[in-house]
Amino acid sequence: MQTGGREAVDLTGRVALVTGGARGQGRSHARALARAGATVVVADVAAPETTVGYPLSSKADLDATVEGIRAEGGDAEGVVCDVRASDEVNRTVDGVLERHGRLDVLVANAGICAFSAVDTLTDAQWADMIGTNLTGVFHCLRAVVPPMRAAGFGRIVVTSSGAGRMGMATLSHYAASKWGVIGLVKSVALETAKAGITANVVCPTTVHTPMVENDTTFRTFRPDLESPQVADVLPTLERMSPMGVAWLDPEDVSRTVLHLVTDPGVISGTVLEVNLASSAARI
Repeated sequence: MQTGGREAVDLTGRVALVTGGARGQGRSHARALARAGATVVVADVAAPETTVGYPLSSKADLDATVEGIRAEGGDAEGVVCDVRASDEVNRTVDGVLERHGRLDVLVANAGICAFSAVDTLTDAQWADMIGTNLTGVFHCLRAVVPPMRAAGFGRIVVTSSGAGRMGMATLSHYAASKWGVIGLVKSVALETAKAGITANVVCPTTVHTPMVENDTTFRTFRPDLESPQVADVLPTLERMSPMGVAWLDPEDVSRTVLHLVTDPGVISGTVLEVNLASSAARI
């Protein structure tokens, strides 16, 4: 549930970069950071991708996120950036440092999801999934760690998934990317442990975003129906949840992101699961 006004935490003077920020979880995180006083650079590919079964964000979505933050009195700017391309990530980070003189927070949230059995996965599907969800995070971490190390301060939060803790049928490439993110971030936490930088992971369960609320996902959960609608899918999602709740709101995840971003520096290398008790049945 989204709350209005400025958050209780204070990020005044901090500069944050949020990837995948044009809509969904990224938009929510960007708004929460701005409400807490941070200057937020919202980055997104803002372009279609043929290997996923739903429309990705557009430039209009990116502009709307920035305009929404500014309308609330926050400070934000938008940047088109494909995290799969290291040169685009480097240019984005260099631009933040040139315009603002610092980069305190990275929320590496850019990600895609698609369904396919492993024996029907194409090379392109695999490459786009790993390239966006895992390699894209690597590109961001590699770019931000040096300036954060030089400043003696940094807060890094990366979005994984409940699928980063288990296997999931028809999601092998997605699960592989999200498992990989956890190992990557834990390693970075060790490398930066004495540099004033923290690096952590959030693992949400199903979140009510366009990545989930689309025809392809609905057909995956209700293959018995030709054209399932949200009302057809909600009971299935509710049965999958120990709490009987179909999905999180993006703002539920944003509260955890803010917690990690504002930590004084004692939480690092940690995975925080925002999952409606779904991990309680797993080791």
